[in-house]
Amino acid sequence: MGEKKRKRKFQLSLRLNLLFLAIFLLFSALIFRLGFVQIVYGDEYKRAVDKTEDIVISTTVPRGEIYDRNGNSIVSNKGKNAILFTNWKYKPNQLKETAGKLADLIDMDSDKELKKITDIDKQDFWLLLHPKQAAKKVTAEEDGALKEKYGSKEYQKKFNELLRDRVTNEEVESLTAHDLETLAIYRLMSSGYYYAPLIIKNDGVTDEELAKVSENLSSMPGVDTAKDWDRTYQYGDTLKTVLGKVSSTQKGIPAEQKEEYLAKGYNMNDRVGLSYIEKQYEDVLRGKKQIVEYVRNKKDQIVSSNTVSPGKAGSDLYLSIDMNLQLEVEKIIEEELKKTKAGYAGTQFLDRAFVVLLDPHTGEVLTMAGKQLAKDDKTGKQEVQDFALGNITTSYNVGSAVKGAMVLTGYKEGVIHPYTTMLDEVMRVKKSPDFKSWTVMNTINDLQALQRSSNVYMAKTAIAIGKGHYVAGQPLDVDPKAYTTIRNSFGEMGLGVRTNIDLPNEMTGFKGEVNPNQPGNLMFLSIGQYDTYTNMQLAQYVSTIANGGYRIQPHIVKEIRNSSKNTEKYGILEQEIKPVVLNKLDMKEEWMNQVQKGFRMVMQPGGTGSVFAGASYTPAGKTGTAQAFYDGPERDNYKEPPQVMNVSLVSYAPYENPEVAMAVMVPWVYTTANGPSPNLTIGKKVMDKYFEMKKD
Repeated sequence: MGEKKRKRKFQLSLRLNLLFLAIFLLFSALIFRLGFVQIVYGDEYKRAVDKTEDIVISTTVPRGEIYDRNGNSIVSNKGKNAILFTNWKYKPNQLKETAGKLADLIDMDSDKELKKITDIDKQDFWLLLHPKQAAKKVTAEEDGALKEKYGSKEYQKKFNELLRDRVTNEEVESLTAHDLETLAIYRLMSSGYYYAPLIIKNDGVTDEELAKVSENLSSMPGVDTAKDWDRTYQYGDTLKTVLGKVSSTQKGIPAEQKEEYLAKGYNMNDRVGLSYIEKQYEDVLRGKKQIVEYVRNKKDQIVSSNTVSPGKAGSDLYLSIDMNLQLEVEKIIEEELKKTKAGYAGTQFLDRAFVVLLDPHTGEVLTMAGKQLAKDDKTGKQEVQDFALGNITTSYNVGSAVKGAMVLTGYKEGVIHPYTTMLDEVMRVKKSPDFKSWTVMNTINDLQALQRSSNVYMAKTAIAIGKGHYVAGQPLDVDPKAYTTIRNSFGEMGLGVRTNIDLPNEMTGFKGEVNPNQPGNLMFLSIGQYDTYTNMQLAQYVSTIANGGYRIQPHIVKEIRNSSKNTEKYGILEQEIKPVVLNKLDMKEEWMNQVQKGFRMVMQPGGTGSVFAGASYTPAGKTGTAQAFYDGPERDNYKEPPQVMNVSLVSYAPYENPEVAMAVMVPWVYTTANGPSPNLTIGKKVMDKYFEMKKD
C-alpha cells in the first residue's frame, strides 16, 4: 500500500512539474514575442495607431461686384443666412439622423423642395427608415440567385431595384410630413462630394432658424451656419442681358464644362458666371477660396486644423458705361420706338432699336443700349424688354451708312480720287432691274456723293474696282475678286468682322453669295444692302473714321480693382484696360480728311442728316436706309419674307476733335414706299443729351 501511494505522489508531482514547465515555456515564448514585436515593429504599430488623414476643404468667398465708370453700383451681393453641410464620409444612418434633427429646426416643406423628391427617393428612404422590414423584402434564395447571375457591381444595382419594387404604395404613403422634410435634407446631404461644403438652405432662412441650428451644432455632425449672397441689380433690367447670369448653388457649375471647372479648383455646387460679363470675367470675379487643412484620426475625429490660405474676395469690375447716360438713352429709344410704331402705317414689324456710344480714341463703351417690344405671355400686353445684347448678337443690312468705307476703298484701289466726278443717273444693266439713287443727282463728286447719299456713285466705284465697264442697256461683267477686295477693306474699318469687344458670342454678320451671273449684287454690296453688320461694328467703323484711321478694340470693362468693401469708395487698382489698336488703315491723311469732310456735310443743310444742322457740337456722320427682308419673330407666318426698310446712322462729334462716336440701328421700320426715320430722331436726341449731360 505504501509503495503504491508513493508511486502515485511521484506521478502527480511529475505531471505538475511538466505542466508548470509548459506554462513557463509558453509565457517565455509570449514574453519573447512581445519583446520582439515591441523592439522590431513597435514604431510601425505606433504609427498605425496614431495614423491621421489630412483633408483640405475650400470655402467660397464673396463674388466681385460691378460698378459703372463713376463708381455707381450696378451689381452687388446681398447677404443672407445659410445652412451648410460638409459630408465627412458619414454613413447613411448618420446622415438620416442628422437630417431628422435638422428638419426639427428648419422648414424644408416648400413646394420647391418637395417637388424635387422622386418616387425612387421615397422608396429608398422608406427602406432606410425600416431596416427590419427591408431585410425581409428579398429572400435568401432570391439574393443567392442574383449573386449567381450578376457580377458584384451589377448585382447591387439589381438587388436595389428588386428592393424598391417590393416597397408598396401604402408604405411610401406612410411617410409623414416630417419624414419628407427629413428626406429633402437627406437627399441634399447625399448629393454632394465628400469634404465639399454644400448649401442645405439659403432662401428664407430666418434669424430664429439660424439661432436654433447654431445652438444644436454639436449634435449634428457636418452642419454649420454661414452667410451667403444673392446678386442684386440696382438698375433693374437695364443692361441685364449684357451683365449676364450667375448659376445657383443647386445647379452649380455647368455639366458640359464640369472637368474644366473641377480642374480649376471649383466644387460641383459653386456658382459661376454663365454668360457675358459674368462669364467673360469669371476668373476675376470669383476671387480666391479660403483653404483650410483638417487633420482627422482613425476615429474620424478632427484633431487639428490649419488655414493654408485665408482667401480673397473677388475683384470688382468698373465698367466704361455711364449708367446715367445709359438710362437716358434707353428712355429715348423706348419713347421713339413706341411713338414710331403707333404713329405710322406699315410698322407692324418694327420691334427693336439699338444705340452704341464709344470713345473713338480709347474704345470705351459709354453706352450700349437696345430695346425690344414684345408681348407678355400672360397678359398679352406689349412690354419693353432690355436687348442691349442685340448690339453684338444680331446683324442687319444697314444701307448707306457704309458709303464712307466705300469711298475710302475707292481711293485705296486707285479708281477714284478726292473730287473725282461721276454722272449720277438711272443705271440700266441688261436683264437686271434699274439701279438708281433716291433722286437723279447728275454730275457729282465724292463729297456730294456722301452728303446726298448717291447709290450710283458707289456702284460705279465698285464696278471700277471689279475692272468692269458700265454701258447703258448692256450686260455688266465684273471680276468676282472685287467682292473680296471690298469686304477686306470694309473689315479693316470694322465692318463684317468681329470687333473683339470683351464679351463672348459676338457675331460677324452674314455675307451675300458671290454669283458671277449676277454682277449687280456687287452694286448692292457697295451701298450696304448685301452683307449684314452689327451695330457695334458700325460704332467701331465710324470711330475708325473719326480718329483718323485707327481701328480700336471696344471694351466694356474700364478697370479691375480690389474689393471695395471696407474702403471709403474705390478698391486698389489692379488693372486698367488700355486702348488696343487692332489695325491702322493704309490710307493717306488727305483721304481720311476728305471722307471726314463729306461726313460733316451730311449733317449740314442739303445733307441727308440735316436734322443735325445748327447743333453746337458740330456733328459729322452718315445716314443709312436699306431695302431688306424681314426675318424676325413673325417670319414663320409668311411663305416669303416680307420686304422691309432698315434705317441706320453713324456719327461723331465734335467734328474738329471727336470725343464720342455713335451708331444707331433700327431694323424693319416700315413696309410702305416711304416711312419715318427714327434713326435720325433717336440719334439727334441722344447726341443732344450726351452734350447736355457733359455740360451739366
